[in-house]
Amino acid sequence: MSTATPAIACARRDPLPPPPLPDANARWAVFLDVDGTLLDFADDPLAVQPGAALLTLLHALHRVLDGALALVSGRELADLDRLFGAAHWAAAGLHGLQLRHADGSYRDFKVAPAQQAHMRDLARTLAARFDGVQIEDKHAAVALHCRRAPAQLAALHEAALAVIRQLPGYELQPGNLVLEFKPTGMDKGRAVLELLQREPFAGRQPVYLGDDLTDEHAFASINALHGLSVRIGMREPSLAAFTLPGPAAAEAWLTRVLDALTHGAPSHVRLPQGDPARQP
Repeated sequence: MSTATPAIACARRDPLPPPPLPDANARWAVFLDVDGTLLDFADDPLAVQPGAALLTLLHALHRVLDGALALVSGRELADLDRLFGAAHWAAAGLHGLQLRHADGSYRDFKVAPAQQAHMRDLARTLAARFDGVQIEDKHAAVALHCRRAPAQLAALHEAALAVIRQLPGYELQPGNLVLEFKPTGMDKGRAVLELLQREPFAGRQPVYLGDDLTDEHAFASINALHGLSVRIGMREPSLAAFTLPGPAAAEAWLTRVLDALTHGAPSHVRLPQGDPARQP
């Protein structure tokens, strides 16, 4: 039994700056979390849809980076492909349990069917004990969402710790008003390192945007490689070196990244202050 929470107790607590923009000749590899980073949270994760402007932006960035852009999410790969129309992209789903390289090769983290079924049964039984808690069945993993009943989180977490003791080979991954039962041995940081070993990511400076505890594993990996770790939102503490206030600001910054890579901009340029949704 384990609880998949990165060691961030000693992380810097000083105010973080916004991330820099790249020079026109920068060779970046960009990794993007989805919920809370590109998309605002919603009560029902399956009801979320990215806007047309965001889709256009991400596909343009994917082209200008020669494919060195990947979504790294707790969602399944099939769900990412449905949302973003990106079935030919490199991507990591289920926190890296599913991984697709840019050449189309695929790696899956296998769990014995009986073990998986036992986990899902226990997770469903647990969720049924708490009013307002939603279950998201991802097959290899199961997430219990408290967005509709945030007051239930502490009690749910206590009960989930008891359940995870009955599930050897699984760990409890806390997140933003969510608890997830997932197989041990993989996280977003390891998934990013795996992607960076292959083209078109190899040899590039890694840049990672994420908002949640699950992204701290990736921040640690990115920092070790002298990349740019960018926290979305105000969660503390964090291993991230830079911050942006929310998904709207992340989209605004990525728009400026695209412009810098396409037309050139000095790396010291800072984002304007104020509401990112009102910036030109």
